[in-house]
Amino acid sequence: MHDDRSTVERRLHRVLRERIEPAVYSDSVPLDVARWDVQQDGLPGEPVPVAEGLAAAYTACAADVAWGPAWGTTWFRVSGEVPREWAGRTVEARLDLGFDRNLPGFQCEGLVYRADGSPVKGLNPRTDWVRVAERAEGGAHVELYIEAAANPVLIHHSPTAQGDRLTSDDRPLYRLARMELAVFEPEVWELVQDLDVLGSLMEQLPEDGARRWEILRAVERALDALDLTDVVGTAAHARAELTRVLAAPANASAHRISAIGHAHIDSAWLWPLRETVRKVARTCANVVDLMDDHPEFVFAMSQAQQLAWLKEHRPEVFARVAKKITDGSFVPVGGMWVESDTNMVGGEAMVRQFLYGKRFFLDEFGIETEEVWLPDSFGYTAALPQIVKLAGNKWFLTQKISWNQTNRFPHHTFWWEGIDGTRVFTHFPPVDTYNSDLGGHQMAHAARNYREKGKGTRSLAPFGWGDGGGGPTREMLARAARQSDLEGAPRVTVERPSAFFAAAQAEYPDAPVWVGELYLELHRGTYTSQAKTKQGNRRSESLLHEAELWSATAAVRVPGFVYPYQELEQIWKTVLLHQFHDILPGSSIAWVHREARATYARVHDELTALVDAAQQALADPGSTGTLVFDGTTGTATPAPAPALIPDPPVSLTVRADGGHVLDNGLLRVEIDARGLIVSAVSATDGRESIAPDGAANLLQLHADFPNTWDAWDIDEFYRHNSTDLVALDAMTAASRPDGAAVVEIARSFGSSQVRQQLTLRPDARMLEIDTEVDWHETEKLLKAAFPLDVKADRSAAETQFGHVFRATHTNTGWEAAKFEICAHRWIHVEEPGFGVAIANDSTYGHDVTRDVRPDGGQTTTVRLSLLRAPRYPDPSTDQGTHRLRHAFVPGATLADAVREGHALNLPTRRVPGDRPVAPLIAVDGDAVVVETVKLAEDRSGDVVVRLYESLGGRAATALRPGFATSTVTETDLLERPLPDAPPHRLDADGPLRLRLRPFQILTLRFARHSGN
Repeated sequence: MHDDRSTVERRLHRVLRERIEPAVYSDSVPLDVARWDVQQDGLPGEPVPVAEGLAAAYTACAADVAWGPAWGTTWFRVSGEVPREWAGRTVEARLDLGFDRNLPGFQCEGLVYRADGSPVKGLNPRTDWVRVAERAEGGAHVELYIEAAANPVLIHHSPTAQGDRLTSDDRPLYRLARMELAVFEPEVWELVQDLDVLGSLMEQLPEDGARRWEILRAVERALDALDLTDVVGTAAHARAELTRVLAAPANASAHRISAIGHAHIDSAWLWPLRETVRKVARTCANVVDLMDDHPEFVFAMSQAQQLAWLKEHRPEVFARVAKKITDGSFVPVGGMWVESDTNMVGGEAMVRQFLYGKRFFLDEFGIETEEVWLPDSFGYTAALPQIVKLAGNKWFLTQKISWNQTNRFPHHTFWWEGIDGTRVFTHFPPVDTYNSDLGGHQMAHAARNYREKGKGTRSLAPFGWGDGGGGPTREMLARAARQSDLEGAPRVTVERPSAFFAAAQAEYPDAPVWVGELYLELHRGTYTSQAKTKQGNRRSESLLHEAELWSATAAVRVPGFVYPYQELEQIWKTVLLHQFHDILPGSSIAWVHREARATYARVHDELTALVDAAQQALADPGSTGTLVFDGTTGTATPAPAPALIPDPPVSLTVRADGGHVLDNGLLRVEIDARGLIVSAVSATDGRESIAPDGAANLLQLHADFPNTWDAWDIDEFYRHNSTDLVALDAMTAASRPDGAAVVEIARSFGSSQVRQQLTLRPDARMLEIDTEVDWHETEKLLKAAFPLDVKADRSAAETQFGHVFRATHTNTGWEAAKFEICAHRWIHVEEPGFGVAIANDSTYGHDVTRDVRPDGGQTTTVRLSLLRAPRYPDPSTDQGTHRLRHAFVPGATLADAVREGHALNLPTRRVPGDRPVAPLIAVDGDAVVVETVKLAEDRSGDVVVRLYESLGGRAATALRPGFATSTVTETDLLERPLPDAPPHRLDADGPLRLRLRPFQILTLRFARHSGN
């Protein structure tokens, strides 16, 4: 037999595209169109309530009218009558707002309403239809309203001013393409689905396999049976030729795919938060509408924030969603407030992601989510397994690590072990997308790609249009149904995520173990982009710590003081929202980050007011004294009198070769004529920290133009060229009244300027570095380098509730790929007996390298990534003035690093008053850190304390509550008793003695005596 395979396949492609798909709709009539553009002061206005849109004064317009300046909203009213000759036929409205079929979620969208204001469904390029009637009545009147959003297309990775309504232009972006009623032909649509599934399956099968040829001949017969001049009349005959090949069952060993309907909706990215509110409504309306017609459909939705938005802004859609949740087809997953970043989010904030997320699902639907669902975050902290388990979750899912540039991850199903030893059952969908269309290519890829063959048999595939929302389509469900038991294809079953995880864990309990962080070998620039967003997050986290600590202390100690439960919860949810994985990482449009800066300023003011109120209540401000409140210890002590300022002050002398020498008897620092640190000697052991011929606090400027993802990526080749910023505009030195010595340095480079203050205080073992940069570079990266005379094979970087070690060498591709790493408040390098730490107040990006000098010694260079200047998606990223604070700590142990990191981020406050404050909770030793002190979320008045072991070893400590308490209970992160926790005995007058394993998180709940 001659090989005519390509001829038949090409025939299928053309006939399907040019004849069969257009015949899905036969007769059509145009709809009358009228419009109303939302405007405020002559400019495109923000979205209005539905009632206002429906009641507006509409103006008749052409069915192909241009509309929509960027970010504008236009309401369309479409109306018409079903022709009488269509009686009994299936009729749909086809509503094309000017879509590009290839960009669902990244362009214009709409939500369709009936005249009574009830929502029908969303409109996007892959679902531009609305069912009018299954069996239409001739002459029936049709009237629909469309809230159309003119979201600009910003996906093409080029700088644009369209990413902010303040800078976008006013030209129309779209033109209506189709507004009509049409007859829907179900048999033709079914034929399209048959041929789509068989054609895509056929292309994935071996060319020498019998099954491929069986399908080919069946397709050929179907095409022969089809009259291209009467597709509607002959579609059933064509389908009959496909019955046998569609009925052939799957192989017994076929891979099993659990298909989970999903719509990954970025809470902000190439659109602002307010548009996400509407994207959620459109997607959820689509989903529940699809469920009405497909009872087998299961849809999973994460991010409690998005359902909270739906409840607030579209309660009628929320009510439909709630019913589907009760029915079991709409499944909340994830248990987090948003799908957050996990690299930079602080420990307590990560806890609150789960506390508020899971509590929302429990309160609204009575559902305990068990799956952590983070398909798109840019790497996953090694602290997460413990947090996941303590929040009451069993399983973890992501697929983002499939984006690795260098190394292919070895597993798809495995146990993930965190820094404390906790393991969580984890799955990476081998379909390698969270936006699957369930097409033959993707299903075959999942089966081929699956790395657990011979041990496991199943994987998960999230399907539905995502990123910008949209969700599953009826075509995707048709593919799932046809591939449920189809020879040559994996077995596809639409089911709940929990069903997949339970089955996967049952068949593969001895899955391999991956220890440590899930580092994404991509998007490393997100540790640095949008510095003010990152700084706002860090400062908000620190202020929340203080607000809860001092408010709890005042509530326990001061009669009549009311703990601000509601205010704190609202602020927490605002901060958690802005930890979304495209906001905190700095990869959203200008509009998002402009609003984030304003939000963080408001949060700062609100939290400062809460802190002030609590501290004033504690301090008894009517007195003449001054107290120093210390958020690291929870104490307030009298401020030292001026006469008690340390004597002698820090010595400040001129260096022989130019520059200055600062010496306080504990640390001696030399700053040369260039304003660089060339010596830092600890008086304790006389050890020099700076490498020979090295200079620390050296600012270095790199070209920063990655291959693709501007705001996301730092590519390794940025290191090939570097400019050391050593030219000096000015340098001055002075002694301050408080005994400190300060050297001020000014430099200029390109279009930017930098001013630094280097301060050594009496009794300090660290040098404070305060940097102010007026930054006006583009596509540049600014780093600060510290070449250290330390033989360190690894660095320690703070992460949530502990730290993670990373190699300084590049022996393998796994180590070489970590050329940019994330640290929270500190990074530390050491050799036996000596270490150096660098603490920061808002810097996350770092790199650590090693080199062997001619003298045989090793230089370990720690560099901090201070600022970037990518041009996409925000062309003005980080332009303007920034203030960054660091502490250089020679001779530091890990305990020193932990302490200085906390101190830099929790500065002391001076408050009028003379009533000292003892800590509400105190612990012994350096190893155990009190992370959080607060009152319980249930408003019972119980005191909740969260501790963790910080040094990576076993620790024993004595905890002393500073209030009368009757019982203490170990809880999970939702403040519920842990059923398997050991009992904790609280003696009448003695401390509570605790033992913690390395990096253990321990949450204790203290019931207070009445009247306390």
